[in-house]
Amino acid sequence: MHDHADDPYVLVLPDRDAAEASAEQLAREHRALPEPELHREALAGEDDAEDAQWLLVLHPPLPPGLTPAALDALAADHDGWLEGFTPSDA
Repeated sequence: MHDHADDPYVLVLPDRDAAEASAEQLAREHRALPEPELHREALAGEDDAEDAQWLLVLHPPLPPGLTPAALDALAADHDGWLEGFTPSDA
């Protein structure tokens, strides 16, 4: 659940391509959105870059029309999810 207004929204995506595609889609559809941050996160105990997830970090506030549910749906389109989001948050 996204309880704190200043906490970033974090989309967890399976690879860099998915993270970049999601960032590009957000930039096209929500021009008022500040540029998201991309971060590589290695899974615990894994050294292989192939075993890394990518994080797409968005800082609030979200522009009008962009909701946590929409972010979760975008992430799901790329086999990912919005960290801490549950459907009851919508």
